[in-house]
Amino acid sequence: MDNESNKNNEFTPYISANETMPELTTTSIILGIIMSVVFGAANAYIGLRVGMTISASIPAAVISMGVIRGIMKKESILENNMVQTIGSAGESLAAGAIFTLPALFIWAQELGMAEPNMMEITITALIGGILGVFFMLPLRKALIVNEHGTLPYPEGTACAEVLKAGETGGVKAKTVFSGLGIGALYKFIADGFKIFPSEIEWEIKPYKGSAIGIDVLPALLGVGFIVGPAISAYMLAGAVLGWFVIMPLFAHLGQYIPDIIYPATKPLLELGYWEIWENYLRYIGAGAVAFGGILSLIKSLPLIVKTFKESLSDLKNRDSEISTLRTEQDMSMRTALIGIIIIILFIAITPVIPVGLAGAIIIAIFGFLFATVSARLVGLIGSSNNPVSGMTIATLLITSIIFKAIGFTGEEGMIGALMVGTVICIISAIAGDMSQDLKTGYLVGATPKKQQIGEFIGVVAAALVIGWVLILLDSAWGFGSKELPAPQSAMMRLVIEGVMEGNLPWALVFMGVGIGVVVELLGVQILPFAVGLYLPIHLSTPIMIGGIIRGILDSKKNNKKLDEKVAQEKIDSGVLYSSGLIAGEGVIGIILAVLAIIPAGTNAKGEALTVADKIAFGNEALGKVGAIVFFTLLAISLLKNSLWKKTEEN
Repeated sequence: MDNESNKNNEFTPYISANETMPELTTTSIILGIIMSVVFGAANAYIGLRVGMTISASIPAAVISMGVIRGIMKKESILENNMVQTIGSAGESLAAGAIFTLPALFIWAQELGMAEPNMMEITITALIGGILGVFFMLPLRKALIVNEHGTLPYPEGTACAEVLKAGETGGVKAKTVFSGLGIGALYKFIADGFKIFPSEIEWEIKPYKGSAIGIDVLPALLGVGFIVGPAISAYMLAGAVLGWFVIMPLFAHLGQYIPDIIYPATKPLLELGYWEIWENYLRYIGAGAVAFGGILSLIKSLPLIVKTFKESLSDLKNRDSEISTLRTEQDMSMRTALIGIIIIILFIAITPVIPVGLAGAIIIAIFGFLFATVSARLVGLIGSSNNPVSGMTIATLLITSIIFKAIGFTGEEGMIGALMVGTVICIISAIAGDMSQDLKTGYLVGATPKKQQIGEFIGVVAAALVIGWVLILLDSAWGFGSKELPAPQSAMMRLVIEGVMEGNLPWALVFMGVGIGVVVELLGVQILPFAVGLYLPIHLSTPIMIGGIIRGILDSKKNNKKLDEKVAQEKIDSGVLYSSGLIAGEGVIGIILAVLAIIPAGTNAKGEALTVADKIAFGNEALGKVGAIVFFTLLAISLLKNSLWKKTEEN
């Protein structure tokens, strides 16, 4: 078993195609379903509270190894891989649902519309999830196989390293699990005990409208090391343009423009930098992301067409699956095409998703478009940084314009546009997650067909509970409240209302498109740049630090300052350790999310408390200095396990 190239220069996975191991078993299905439900519910809360979700692939893989290897004493890397495949689907489906559906609850409260019921939410989630799986089927060979070595798929690769390290034991396992332990401990100290803030920032007062910040978290440092210096730099470049050029420009103009400029509700002069980001920069970033996504699709069209032709040959040869190697087997394209047609017809003729024929056609076209974009994008920057909400905004813009043009307006038109956006959002999230899972499977030697079935299982399990979770959280606190601000959903609602009422800030969106054109003409990768422009700078800075550490190693390797084998061993060790950091934070993030929905009485003021509130005794007492010290120590630990790692030859 090895993952080096064979004599024919073809990739050989960890488990060769000729070997057979337990994979889609009763154990992996049950454990995967449990994780899908738990991760889906926990990430729904996280996303509604802070606007971000945690990738569940690595935490699911780690927990699976603990249960299957540690408790059940079974050894099967492919079985563990199946658990993370099923489990991670819950997180992705939850992300798609929470970024959009809460707007329906807010409209019900403010405009008197009917609240969505359990059946509507469940069917919508199922349709989006199943279409996401179907649309990803013909893309596997194009993105995972043909572009192996080109698209890094940081979290998919990290998950494979975690699985392999757990299988082989020894030094590799020690490296990844030491990273896991440190990442978990760090996360619990920061966001569990709240000894120091996990997000810090400094306003640059002489340069009004600008600020520098950093999320001092282990997963971001690890992602930076895995994706490397180039992609990290592109992301930071986008953030620098936003936070040090565009936002200060708006602040400067505020001195001369006393009027309120939509979508803000206050004059520019009165807006802080976060308000400028919220009201203006995010629209610009969304325009850049939309342009980058569409351009990426156009560039990929020749490869996608070729892949489709190869996949469609399955329609003429029902025995094609039997004649291929185990690691090359996919679900039948005939099944996928029939399934897509049935679902689109269902959407068009039934009132469950009230979008009509026009909405069904939009879902079919943009569903595949953004499934492709999402699957490719996570190959560059990982699932955690996949701007699904940006792609959804682009969909809502186009959908709302079309609906308005054909007279599908008012409350029905607004609901219809949002439902289209919801399905597209879930499709994009599932396609991105599935591509990471298939990359992991490709590296460890899983059977693609079984992983695709596993993804279906995870989608169904999560869809059956997401409606209950949303209704429960809305009943408890209400969406749009301080406890559950639901930031992405608020943005989706604003876009739809803006188009339907004719006052969307198109100039901001096209500013983003224009920036995207310039960046592309300069030869810079537009997607990571656009993501950096769209997200707060706080996420790009720690990723850049991880990228710098990786860049130093790459430089020493390329300049022959280190023996190539030694340099590669140090890089591999850093990837393993970074994988552990991502896993550690992910596992604790899920645990803290669960603790945050468990009630634990009230405080002296009669306010409801959760278990998470009870354990957060630190009150961030160490402040920014403590955060910097802890993050510096974390970066040093990465250096010790990469650049300063002692190998057999040094």
